[in-house]
Amino acid sequence: MRITGISTHVVGTPWRNLTYVQVHTDEGITGVGETRMLGHTDALLGYLKEAEVNHILGSDPFAVEDLVRRMKYGDFGRAGEIVMSGIAVVEMACWDIKGKALGVPVWQLLGGRVTDKVKAYANGWYTTERTPEAYHKAAQAVVERGYRALKIDPFGTGHFELDHKETLYAVSLIEAVRDAIGPETELMLEMHGRFSPATAVRLARELAPFDPAWLEEPVPPENLKALEKVAAKVDIPLATGERVHDRIEFRELFESQAVDILQPDVGHIGGIWETRKLAATAETHYMLVAPHNVGGPVLTAASLQVGFTSPNFKILEHFNDFADAEIKKVVKGAPQVNPQDGCFHLSDAPGLGVELDVDAAAEFPQQQARFDLWAEGWEQRKPKGTK
Repeated sequence: MRITGISTHVVGTPWRNLTYVQVHTDEGITGVGETRMLGHTDALLGYLKEAEVNHILGSDPFAVEDLVRRMKYGDFGRAGEIVMSGIAVVEMACWDIKGKALGVPVWQLLGGRVTDKVKAYANGWYTTERTPEAYHKAAQAVVERGYRALKIDPFGTGHFELDHKETLYAVSLIEAVRDAIGPETELMLEMHGRFSPATAVRLARELAPFDPAWLEEPVPPENLKALEKVAAKVDIPLATGERVHDRIEFRELFESQAVDILQPDVGHIGGIWETRKLAATAETHYMLVAPHNVGGPVLTAASLQVGFTSPNFKILEHFNDFADAEIKKVVKGAPQVNPQDGCFHLSDAPGLGVELDVDAAAEFPQQQARFDLWAEGWEQRKPKGTK
């Protein structure tokens, strides 16, 4: 079997473009991959156009490791977010092809399942007025939908510091959310790399009474010494990793032991197998894995293949029941959170278990998607000029 070409389809919303890639073969089997780019969608498409000629055409889709290595190192330049995302979408599609050809789900090819279900946590649910009353109501809707966990960034446009007034307001938002969801639902706190170590530590102490499941990206991701400073003073588990795009670059996080939960993005770190390798290394360091997942149904399905096969997989992020829920129709067989237990359940469907509906995808053309975390009202995920 050989790859005869790829086709790309961009599904657009005001705040995110989802890039779907179909990989076609000479035996008529087509696989699909997906990633979400912020501000770099056209760059990704340009890279894939070149990579198709230089690396992908004529390749054996079963030889996933070989194709990934050629795409990563064959152009000699150091692979960053765009290249690793391009590798990821093609790599996912190759696993999908392999599973379909063999008649087995991808998780079976990764060593088999270690669990029948993966817990989900909701994100994108607080696209409402930024008040305790509105957040209380929105959080109740998440629990009513069946989720047992949710995540929130309550810090507005905070950057490095958060003054006393804004701190009190952020605390009031979290107090309202915890009251709405009760003591048993997990509550993840997202900081989006906003703060200095001193501010992150102070906020962690202010919010500790609400029992956060983790504190995510408390400081910008470039300086691991700053993260170590936070880890030394905070008892809440720390999570980070979504903006690390190469498995090798996690080495310093392992060495420092400054993080408890790794958050690689399957769509940015080279795909399913790279993430599974990272999860195995994390297991040797007694760390959990909870992938960043701001994508649609294909990226969710790909992330779940890692979840079903990794003993140290904690939970999976999910946007698609709250933010742009209508885009779920672009994929047949989209993974769904079971409202009875708030989990994704194991599927025996071959490959990734999903199929891209090209006609449905065409109903959501590419947009000039914008997501500015430093702009007032960013949490509503409606960029300036949109309704």
